[in-house]
Amino acid sequence: MIQHPALENIHHAVPITVTTDRTLRVKVIDSCGMTCTFCHNEGTPVSVDNRTHAADLFTDSGSSGRVSIYVATNGAGFLSAPVFPDESFRHALEQLRNALGFDEVHLTGGEPTLHPRLPEIVATAREAGYAVSITSNGENGARILSSCASAGLGHVNFSVFGTTPEELAQVQHVRYRNKALAERKIAALDESIRLAVKLGVDARANIVLPHRDHVPRVHRLLAKYSPSLSVRILSSLADGNESLNAIDILLDELGAELEEVRLIAGTSGFRMSYRLPDGRPLIIKHIRPVRLPTTCANCRFNNATDCEEGYYGVRLYRDSTGRFHVGVCIQRMDLCLPVEEFVAGDTCDEVVRLRESDLRDLTA
Repeated sequence: MIQHPALENIHHAVPITVTTDRTLRVKVIDSCGMTCTFCHNEGTPVSVDNRTHAADLFTDSGSSGRVSIYVATNGAGFLSAPVFPDESFRHALEQLRNALGFDEVHLTGGEPTLHPRLPEIVATAREAGYAVSITSNGENGARILSSCASAGLGHVNFSVFGTTPEELAQVQHVRYRNKALAERKIAALDESIRLAVKLGVDARANIVLPHRDHVPRVHRLLAKYSPSLSVRILSSLADGNESLNAIDILLDELGAELEEVRLIAGTSGFRMSYRLPDGRPLIIKHIRPVRLPTTCANCRFNNATDCEEGYYGVRLYRDSTGRFHVGVCIQRMDLCLPVEEFVAGDTCDEVVRLRESDLRDLTA
């Protein structure tokens, strides 16, 4: 069994499900209308702030107010450009599906709903044999989600950074800590969530719980939205035990009962499913210390404090020349390879071996 504080007192009657990671993350656009101070931007520099910079001079912040928190140390060597629903994208998806058996693609950004051709991208991924989901802050969902649903979008993870304008403003760049702007952003998110539920798209809310002061925010979120919105609480690695303690407080206050633990072989993320007294589900998402045995072995971040995500999975990017790159770590973007090199190389084989060995360990 894996070692994690959240699993120490699991009752033997709680079922533990083990699956295998089959999800590919695709960064479809770099643009975003938020300026969140903790954004990792999928490891790539903020494109609008770095268009005149050489790769060795990329900056982690700029005039846009946006940040990419790992760029100063992650060795990023390219700027992310929008993905288009063309044959090159389809070919990249097929290469990775054939090499690693992926069956779901998760579209990220930036903010995916700002991509004007997002429905076509969804359709292209579906035609390539993938189920499709996105992560969104909801700022443009009202304009585009209907077309995405028609194209085959399966679910949306809505990132909720604040349930009040004051909360949202607190985590934005100082120039954008504006209550009126935050109110508009929250209203747009609310409308996107209502539309997704109306369309029958599986709607989920993601909210990070760094410490106990944020527990009331989760209570407000649960009270505000329809029971048809699934809520997922993410532990904060940067806050360690403080975050885990806050989650314990929340679960106790809600009277939540653990129903299932879902371990995913080949990725650091795992989930614990709870049921609230009113029957509503609540998911807690944690990170366990998974590493690629060779690639991560001598990495300077490979310790309990510096490696924040572990090996989370494979990511696909398109650069400004139209070339697709595959990454395995947002803190080590220097490990990115063109798709053709990745699928023919050792790292691809290492991902397969990790899945197999992790599955054996988790089911032993």
